[in-house]
Amino acid sequence: MNTPLIEFKEVYKKFGTHEVLRGANLSIFQGEITTIIGKSGVGKSVLLKHIIGLIEPDSGQILFQGKPLSEMKKAEKKALKKKFSYMFQGTALFDSMTVFENIALPLKEKTTLPGKEIQKRVLNKMHQLDLHDIEDQYPSQLSGGMKKRVALVRALITDPEIILFDEPTTGLDPIRKNAVHSMISDYQKRFGFTGVVVSHEIPDIFYISQRIAMIEEGRIVFQGSPKEVQESSDPVINQFVHGLEIRRDDMTGIIPQPLGEERFREEMERLQRYRTSFSLIMLTVENLEEINEKMGHVKGQMLLKRLAAQVQDLLNITDTCSRYGLNKLMVLLPNTDLDQARKFCDKLATELKRKELPELPMPSGLCFSVSAGFVEAQKNSQLETLIANAESVQNSFYEFRVCSPREEL
Repeated sequence: MNTPLIEFKEVYKKFGTHEVLRGANLSIFQGEITTIIGKSGVGKSVLLKHIIGLIEPDSGQILFQGKPLSEMKKAEKKALKKKFSYMFQGTALFDSMTVFENIALPLKEKTTLPGKEIQKRVLNKMHQLDLHDIEDQYPSQLSGGMKKRVALVRALITDPEIILFDEPTTGLDPIRKNAVHSMISDYQKRFGFTGVVVSHEIPDIFYISQRIAMIEEGRIVFQGSPKEVQESSDPVINQFVHGLEIRRDDMTGIIPQPLGEERFREEMERLQRYRTSFSLIMLTVENLEEINEKMGHVKGQMLLKRLAAQVQDLLNITDTCSRYGLNKLMVLLPNTDLDQARKFCDKLATELKRKELPELPMPSGLCFSVSAGFVEAQKNSQLETLIANAESVQNSFYEFRVCSPREEL
């Protein structure tokens, strides 16, 4: 495995008599989003503050690209800090400053750029993150979701290599929470930063993370992929992860990915025992990134919610639809063969083409493009294989365009 970008080695930290970190070992790799999960008060935010140097360990080492921070000279530490940005839990916007002034502040503090270049960079980044014509407003005039986006712009404005996110979705409604997750994932792909996120949003946060670290009683008790943490047999990890899982995805109303996978296993047992067939359909919004860029992440999530609602309307009582990522839905149709699965997709396409998108006028020429791939399960089929097979033969089964609120799809 590659050398971690950031590494904790046996880090201890005590506040008074309260020992928060008790020999924490953690590896964060370049170009990935690593999410730190754990109960309240176990030291997740303390870990973040150690990374950026707001807190120093009582003992142990924190390394950056293999070199201990404690051995770095003052100039090296100063140069390293310029690589970081921090998105605070409460956004930490200054009420006395306009949106423009809040976003420009890191550039004024960390660079010697002239005023015109700062203005150009701020306005350009605001446009990239779906913020328009609010630069002269004050934080008190903004909604909670808008404040989060302003805080994200400020975190990105210096083009940092590493961004730390402390509970970035706290207090947001389901659509805006998912919009922030979508923004973090989208802009991480676009700008290539390394992200470290503290979150309790399970399983939502798994959709955007490459790596999960769980902290318990001051130690990192798990490090691995989202799939590995969900399949862990460790009772402490299992109880925490599955204890926080919701029965319904709070934005779309459908079941989340872990429960969808559980339903798949139930159908496989039924197939093996009674030889009853079932089909799996993968629905993918192919151009969600384009929609996010041109319409904004909030409206992108509203479109995804609408797709899920339309699928739900067509399901029989024994059918299942589950969230399977930022832009994917998985549908299980018991007692259904390939021909019946195809008919389901045709019906869905017809319904989506027939109905308009209320309150979601789309820019001229922009399409909401969805593909559907479907397979019939066989004895001993594996979920990952079925999904791969479905997606490998996907064909766009419908495409529609809305140029004005009243124009037909």
